[in-house]
Amino acid sequence: MGVLNITNKRVKVGVSARHVHLSKEDLDKLFGENYKLNVKKSLMGDQFAAEETVTIIGDKLKAIENVRILGPTRSKTQVEISLTDSIYLGVTAPIRLSGDIEKTAEITIVGPKGVVRKSEGCIVAKRHIHMSTLDSKKLGIKEGVISVKFNGERDGILNNIDVRISDEYHLELHIDTDEANALGIKNGEYVEILS
Repeated sequence: MGVLNITNKRVKVGVSARHVHLSKEDLDKLFGENYKLNVKKSLMGDQFAAEETVTIIGDKLKAIENVRILGPTRSKTQVEISLTDSIYLGVTAPIRLSGDIEKTAEITIVGPKGVVRKSEGCIVAKRHIHMSTLDSKKLGIKEGVISVKFNGERDGILNNIDVRISDEYHLELHIDTDEANALGIKNGEYVEILS
């Protein structure tokens, strides 16, 4: 299946809903000491969607409940939301690639056993495409930025998509719910790589 997609320069879309990556320290504060996340669904590499969820609270004291935790734990806690969520919560979350959380928005996370206030770590995830080194060679694409085209009722082109390459990845474009809704793209649909 991957070879067919590469030959046609088509890539599957993964629509990324709001979610949280927790550090071990924050997981313990929110769920109790030495808590272990339960796997709901396996994702790319060793990542997984956990059964557990949290509530996030912004500066307007508005909350979004049932925000999925993605595991495993990370060195730093990170909350990924959409621009629509950012407005609702009253936080100024910058558009960043995952992991780039320095000088980002503050956010409060509430779990069943505690509350964590983060002075930074809330972002709107920048659109990006994951691919293996083999995908990269077959497509002739290196790390940098590309564009994709979606043909549908609300067809359009998405530019400025960061390419992320690792042998732990499979070929997939990640966009958030705002971007997917704007173009009418559903999770699992395909777009065409333009450059």
